[in-house]
Amino acid sequence: MSEVIDPSAVTRSHSARSSITLSVALCTHNHRDRLQRTLRDLARVIRPDCPWELLIIDNASTDGTSQLAAATDWRTPDLKVRVVREERLGLSNARNRAIQDATGDYIIFMDDDETPDPQWLSAYERVILAERPDALGGRTEVMFEDDERPTWLQDELLGFLGRLDHGGGTRRLVDPSTPIFGGNFGFRREVFARLGSFDAALGRKGTANIGGEDTEIYRRMIAMGCNVWWAPQAIIHHRIQAGKLRSHYFLDLHFQQGRVEGSRKRGDASRIPSAYLFPQLWRAAKAALQQRFRHGADASLRKEMNVVYFLGYIIGWVVD
Repeated sequence: MSEVIDPSAVTRSHSARSSITLSVALCTHNHRDRLQRTLRDLARVIRPDCPWELLIIDNASTDGTSQLAAATDWRTPDLKVRVVREERLGLSNARNRAIQDATGDYIIFMDDDETPDPQWLSAYERVILAERPDALGGRTEVMFEDDERPTWLQDELLGFLGRLDHGGGTRRLVDPSTPIFGGNFGFRREVFARLGSFDAALGRKGTANIGGEDTEIYRRMIAMGCNVWWAPQAIIHHRIQAGKLRSHYFLDLHFQQGRVEGSRKRGDASRIPSAYLFPQLWRAAKAALQQRFRHGADASLRKEMNVVYFLGYIIGWVVD
């Protein structure tokens, strides 16, 4: 006996799926070659049932990225694309421009060096329809694009290349220590009226290796009691280029982060650093040296990152 389908149930299901719209916001700056692959990979993503658009934010690019984004040969007939240009350099500025120009009820952010899983958008759509969250984030895996993984790149360092995995279950996030990362997260567009925008002092600015804007806005949301969800099936692969497979990249990332945080912590206080910083720097340096002598250079990078963080923190306190 064949199944009898209730037409009203089909109508209700279709209505529910059509009740939201999505804007995929892809921020890019001078990465024409990376963007070309990302657009090709994005075309293979299974389309969600709800209406959606691709919003490309060209962040003051000068390398041909603008021409690639404006071209039509990479586009598919069913893909609605808009390109806007943000002249103020900085990833946070680009994301804030996306908030201003997006038309979707939800904005899903991605970067220009990523390959989404085919089910990426559909997974986000399911969680949005089920939970109507203020924000949500998905799993990010690393993909070594140019070279093999070096021996010194231990698992504990992969998070600094964007890897994020809070486990397999869809759930609400309430802990400030379980952030969602900027290369794969989304927000209800209207939440920014309460939340405010991304902090323009944080996030990459051209070649400046600064981060932290995603963690900062996540913690702000948790402090405000926003409804934030983990969507583990919304998977993106972050493609890692050879330039990041050097220890200097990790050291510079922590130095710059320390510098920003030191300057902020000082505020309008004296430029003479607090006395507690120097014993912390000494303990970090001692631990790094001991680790290197005992286990070799491949095992000491994580502790060396702590050293340069405190150095940056002190310099930021004194100079910036």
